[in-house]
Amino acid sequence: AQGGIAVVLNPEDSLESHIQDTLIAGAGLCHKDAVEFTVRNAKSAIDWLINLGVKFTQSKNNSGQISYHLTQEGGHSCRRIIHADDSTGKSVLGVLIDEIKKEKNIEIFENHMAIDLIIKNNPEKNQVLGAYVLDILNSDQKIEVFASKAVMLATGGASRAYLYSSNPEVSSGDGIAMAYRAGCRVSNLEFNQFHPTCLYHPNAGSFLISEALRGEGAVLKLNKNKDSERFMKRFHEMAELAPRDIVARAIDYEMKRLGLDCVYLDISDKNPEFIKAHFPGIYEKCLSLNIDITKQAIPVVPAAHYTCGGVMIDQHGRTDILGLYAAGEVAFTGLHGANRMASNSLLECLVYAKAASEDLLNYLPNINFPEDLKPWDDSRVINSDEMIVVKQNWDEIRQLMWNYVGIVRSNKRLERAQRRINLLKDEVDNYYKNFKVDKNLLELRNLVLLADLIIQSAQARHESRGLHFNTDYPDLLAHPVDTIIKK
Repeated sequence: AQGGIAVVLNPEDSLESHIQDTLIAGAGLCHKDAVEFTVRNAKSAIDWLINLGVKFTQSKNNSGQISYHLTQEGGHSCRRIIHADDSTGKSVLGVLIDEIKKEKNIEIFENHMAIDLIIKNNPEKNQVLGAYVLDILNSDQKIEVFASKAVMLATGGASRAYLYSSNPEVSSGDGIAMAYRAGCRVSNLEFNQFHPTCLYHPNAGSFLISEALRGEGAVLKLNKNKDSERFMKRFHEMAELAPRDIVARAIDYEMKRLGLDCVYLDISDKNPEFIKAHFPGIYEKCLSLNIDITKQAIPVVPAAHYTCGGVMIDQHGRTDILGLYAAGEVAFTGLHGANRMASNSLLECLVYAKAASEDLLNYLPNINFPEDLKPWDDSRVINSDEMIVVKQNWDEIRQLMWNYVGIVRSNKRLERAQRRINLLKDEVDNYYKNFKVDKNLLELRNLVLLADLIIQSAQARHESRGLHFNTDYPDLLAHPVDTIIKK
């Protein structure tokens, strides 16, 4: 996360304004209680990070007073984004990881991947007992049993289901898939947020161009010339600061209308020193690709960015399964509705993780530690020499999701996607049952399930709302409801 975390710190701002902005951006599907809960707990979450040592960017006013620098992003009516230059996520994670390393009772298992949750079937409510975990670097591909009183899913979203994504390759929906297979409900997976501005360059990788640039005056143009036409004013009164779904759809429309490979984001009218000071990471990355953003416009395209739906939880972070919790992008809280407002995501992570930790303190003393769990049943002793099948299916899923279940959808596109995904699910399931598992196969298994759930969710919504736009259902329903799927 480059941009930052939404929190009311500005004297001209208010909790009510933040709540209202979120409700508007969510296009009628936000759960108001979740919005109020998150916004009202925002400042304490930020104070906690500051006390841990996160160095948020500060500024000095004309009177010489120092305060935290706040930016404004799409959908926000006020400056309320606290940030650490343009590397907020990295700064927060660095401090949290340092704190974890200090705690003697925390063990970190790097290069391990959870396969499935271990569930005990109870008459009233099923209970989690742990997870089967693959030791990725073990030459024998060893699968271990991790027994636990409770499990927290913090695995992120599923944006790698799409061809173009701002996310790392590990964002393959693993936590959502595991929870669904275990019996949890998932909700609103049709609402995939496409960030409007991902760097378009063959050597860029998945590099996001933060919305904070538009918050500081960057404008979108059809080509890189200084006098090129700005087009966002034709789509929304807030122009570049319109909600992300509107900006992404506008870019998608212009690219298809004119046959463009990309559009351009231009902040070069700003003072060069201001640009370098506020966006050092973006400046250095672009400069490494021979793009000087103090002088040149940045080529950008929309990319899958954030999964608004997920595993359903309550305000204590609890799922449908006893002892199983979730927080962050893997979870569905009701905060985002049909469209996540910028910089509410990190806030949601903090608020719901804190709520879950407090609930765990009450839950854990009353639970016995699980014993004598069954080892992994690995009758699949064959190592496949056909790993090209995994790569082929991975690429095909991402391509068809981009083409048929992307920014603009239709009934026919969704039907085509569903037919192909059904075939791919059978292929992957057959492969999974017959060969030894590895990281790539496990991620593919999760990815094809998430693609299926996204398509099912999209087909179930007979309207166009927020991030879900279906040309066969262009209008809004009078009484929208969440899309809920259970195994």
